[in-house]
Amino acid sequence: MSTGVLYTRPTSLAARRKKRTPYIPRRVEPLAPTTVVFVRPGHYEFMDKVLVGRMPDIPLSPEGLDQAHTIAQRLSSHGISRVHSSPRQRALETATIVARTAQVPLEISFSLDEVDFGAWTGMSFEDLAADGTWNFWTMLRSVARPPEGETMREVQDRVLRYLARAHKNHPGERIVVVTHLEVIRAAVLACQGRSLDAYAEVSVAPSGVVEVTLSDEGAQLVVEAAG
Repeated sequence: MSTGVLYTRPTSLAARRKKRTPYIPRRVEPLAPTTVVFVRPGHYEFMDKVLVGRMPDIPLSPEGLDQAHTIAQRLSSHGISRVHSSPRQRALETATIVARTAQVPLEISFSLDEVDFGAWTGMSFEDLAADGTWNFWTMLRSVARPPEGETMREVQDRVLRYLARAHKNHPGERIVVVTHLEVIRAAVLACQGRSLDAYAEVSVAPSGVVEVTLSDEGAQLVVEAAG
């Protein structure tokens, strides 16, 4: 009758006494540093008026298109290898212009998506100013959550996972990453070891650039510019 326990045949005394070759772990060479160039999308029609968040069909304005072409010319001479983008239209338009100018591949990453602002999406900033939960959000980004949306901690976690993958998959490369202001802020504050509540101290203009170097030791902020 089976007891459900598996037994192995006893080894001989000679086999047990046989000297084993010690295990020597193989040395793993560090990955070459990866440079990530964050780019905020250029100007769009409702900027500073409406919290567009993940609203569909929000393209760049003519001004934003001009900004995208300007930054594309600037970045194309810096040896970029690929462009990664948020799926939002305004980001994709910026990323497409950069990728075509530099003649490099373009890839969409949902880890770079705009913050999910939930029920606040599409509201004017004037109306939001009268909402107590919005005021709590502006004071304590580290703990507040938009109604039916995601926290900044969740945003920061997904962008940090993205950065870890980018370094692992593309060591030694220079990648342009087109994403949104709050996503960039979350990444920068993590690099600086600062609280998410310090978000207002990280300023990135439309079409602005922030450069980060990724290594096995972590991420380091290199350049922050208005664009």
